[in-house]
Amino acid sequence: MIDLSAAAWRKSSYSDGGDNNCVEIADNYPGLIPVRDSKAPTRPALVIHADAWNSFIAFIGSH
Repeated sequence: MIDLSAAAWRKSSYSDGGDNNCVEIADNYPGLIPVRDSKAPTRPALVIHADAWNSFIAFIGSH
């Protein structure tokens, strides 16, 4: 289990600008990308390996 208590969360640049419907990620975990729902910040985050995250972002950017 990864301790995310020091996570520096930031909202997606595609968020609606409010507190709803936002995905947040934390960049301060080398090799890993923690992802959470801004509406439920106390629920467990999804932690994705950085290589998989980069592939996911590249795929989304190409469609």
